[in-house]
Amino acid sequence: MEHLGKTLVGAGLVLVLAGGILWALRDVKGLPLGRLPGDFSVEREGFSFHAPIATMLLISVALTLVLNLASRFFR
Repeated sequence: MEHLGKTLVGAGLVLVLAGGILWALRDVKGLPLGRLPGDFSVEREGFSFHAPIATMLLISVALTLVLNLASRFFR
């Protein structure tokens, strides 16, 4: 059970770090996260829907690469 707790804390720290990096880079010109082709946005009167599918895929690939490199480094 102790191992599960450490894993959850580690995963939480990784998510906080990734969120902080994305928050810090939100105003960087040339980094169109949320505005990529494949990010869908629908706005109607009294309704708005935003599905950043391409951005989610890009972040997923980047995090997969980083975590795989980190796991190989710590073995």
